[in-house]
Amino acid sequence: MLIAENLKKVYVQKTKKGFFKAEKSRVEAVRGINFRINEGQIVGLLGINGAGKTTTIKMLSTLLTPTEGKITIDGIDAVKNSAEVKKKINMVAGGERMIYWRLTGRENLWYYGQLYNIENKELDRRIDYLMELVGLKESQDIPVERYSKGMKQRLQIARGLINNPSYIFMDEPTLGLDAAIAKELREHVKRIAYSEGKSILLTSHYMPEVEELCEYIYIMDKGLIIAEGTPKQLALMGMEEKTLCMETYIMNTKLNEEIFKICRGIEGCNIELDEKNMLYTFKSKMDLSNEIASLLIKHKMPIKSFYTKEPKLEDAIIKLSKGA
Repeated sequence: MLIAENLKKVYVQKTKKGFFKAEKSRVEAVRGINFRINEGQIVGLLGINGAGKTTTIKMLSTLLTPTEGKITIDGIDAVKNSAEVKKKINMVAGGERMIYWRLTGRENLWYYGQLYNIENKELDRRIDYLMELVGLKESQDIPVERYSKGMKQRLQIARGLINNPSYIFMDEPTLGLDAAIAKELREHVKRIAYSEGKSILLTSHYMPEVEELCEYIYIMDKGLIIAEGTPKQLALMGMEEKTLCMETYIMNTKLNEEIFKICRGIEGCNIELDEKNMLYTFKSKMDLSNEIASLLIKHKMPIKSFYTKEPKLEDAIIKLSKGA
């Protein structure tokens, strides 16, 4: 289990005040956050730009030392025993960083395996397994500069697994990939977590990806964790009112009269009626589906569709970041 307690990071910046003077100022990038990641769990860390996500990941991956607080990974203090913790963690970044284009895929993994002092026979076996896992076995001896974007990102995942880490930090892993390749990559991420028991911390600005992969999410803003919960729980925070949509084949004057009568009796209820497309949109803090369905049955009204709009995680993040 990974546990972060009261984690803080303060930077000291110098601002020039003339030719010979400079003024120092303190910037609190992370301001005392607490969270945990369980074994085999995919956890999201979300927030708008500048929220403190990258600084947090750098501290967890031992690239930055916290100003205050504690990080323990499987009971090991990540600050005091960073060399031991490095054996248990790795990082996968989006884009085309962290791999060498002039080397082949296999040579890339061999190079990183050497950095972790993996014994040669074990490293050979592990490279074979990882190339098979990410679907690059047939391309392992081709220089990376000839790989497609998707192949490069799959190689990134293999590189992130070369030391058989228990915890993987994924920073925008599908950045710049087309929809089909991104979907394939998400399947690899799920396989790593659920079949191999890896714990994953994911950051992404693509909300459908987060909702598909993450079991639990922390939302950061201005260095603080301002909300946490399952994707569904957090999405509901961004939904001020429920939206019900209904499409009919014909317009019924008597039905419309009763519908508007019901809504007039409910505070904050609004109806948008698109007569051309015969589309009704109801917005209310109450769930109107039962009342409207009863009227449809009463008037024996044929309908094309009848559904409620699902809350969006993106709306919740924007709302929470604005201080709601």
